[in-house]
Amino acid sequence: MKLFTAGRRLRPLNGSVDSLAGDKSISHRCAIFSLLSDRPSRISNFLEAEDTLHSLQIAKELGATVKSESGGVVIIPPKEIEEPRTILDCGNAGTAMRIYTGLLAARKGFFVLSGDRYLNNRPMKRVVDPLRSIGAEIYGREEGAFAPIAIHGRGDLSPFEFHSAISSAQVKTAMILAALGAKGKSSFSESFPSRDHTERMLLSMGAGIKSDGHKIAVAEMKSPLKPLEITVPSDPSSGFFFAAAAALTEGSNLLIRNVTLNPTRIEAYRILEKMGAKVDFIERENRYEPIGDIRVRHASLRAIDVSEKIPWLIDELPALAILFARAEGISSVTGASELRVKESDRIKSIVANLVKCGVNAKELSDGFTIEGQKQIRGTEVDSFGDHRVAMSFAIAALISDSEITVRDTKCVNTSFPNFAEIFSALCGDLKEREIAD
Repeated sequence: MKLFTAGRRLRPLNGSVDSLAGDKSISHRCAIFSLLSDRPSRISNFLEAEDTLHSLQIAKELGATVKSESGGVVIIPPKEIEEPRTILDCGNAGTAMRIYTGLLAARKGFFVLSGDRYLNNRPMKRVVDPLRSIGAEIYGREEGAFAPIAIHGRGDLSPFEFHSAISSAQVKTAMILAALGAKGKSSFSESFPSRDHTERMLLSMGAGIKSDGHKIAVAEMKSPLKPLEITVPSDPSSGFFFAAAAALTEGSNLLIRNVTLNPTRIEAYRILEKMGAKVDFIERENRYEPIGDIRVRHASLRAIDVSEKIPWLIDELPALAILFARAEGISSVTGASELRVKESDRIKSIVANLVKCGVNAKELSDGFTIEGQKQIRGTEVDSFGDHRVAMSFAIAALISDSEITVRDTKCVNTSFPNFAEIFSALCGDLKEREIAD
């Protein structure tokens, strides 16, 4: 088992974060959406982490040719998606499994998607049930609740109108991809708009999509889409760990470079701003996505109640919880039951670890409350196989009275392979070691 240990930071964090890898959500979509074209897609700054490499490998097993070139990859799609001779391995990538399920449900062939022990225990009915409701033939453990997922695509889905009870970019993307393969015009709606990378990218590729934020109309894809020519921006949710570190450390002034400034991706920075930190957004370009820099400067933090725009915060809430542990007063998160079905039950994971650190934190059915304090207790905590929990508690060490050790940190490599390198350069030494399981 891999674990890492971090200690308190006494000096300010100054300078810039220039080496964030490409955005994971966009990289997944680049690999998958390239299969909708009949010409090569060129993707610069593709995230080469375990999760996204699984998406790329699955594209190859469906008939694509992938070539590496300086700074990125070229994906040459097959004339038709091929029926694979093997199980399609998603590793730990829930995004890959759910989005590919939507794509393949509208294609002819037999496909089986599986993953590691963590992914195969994550709920899949949120995607399986909507797809079944529009005629897709999908099987899985416990009536489709868990992977492995088997898809018998017949290429004959009917157009549909579907309203999702949950706001999920993965569910939305799966249904949009199914709609592109259905006959006629379909529509998808959700109560609160989830992250919109899919709509932006597919529109730029020429797909027949119209969106007012809540409702999306999708026309049948009668001819291949235009290929992608994209430089994947850096991931603001990865940068947020260091934004949190800067906000927690007196005298800090940190610039996070070349991230997407998509409004659905920077809500955590808006929350940080409301808590008292000084945050500036500097847009530099806008093609597929608005891209630029974010500057974060330290200030005393105050407690906050968070109950809105939760789908735009779901990845950053573990790191926000660490900020709450330092803010003056009692902070709360509600309406975030989606945290229960991420890489871990993040509500349980966050609260259990904070309690170990001596913080007054309590679980709610759909969130948590956290009482801030000047310093937390160093101890050993568990990642629960969740990379965002692991990285958040490395940041927690900056405000602890002694070192914090995080167990089971191999998961960090699946989405942020250079986290330890950046942390050590900015925040202080991060000691990694292996122990027997």
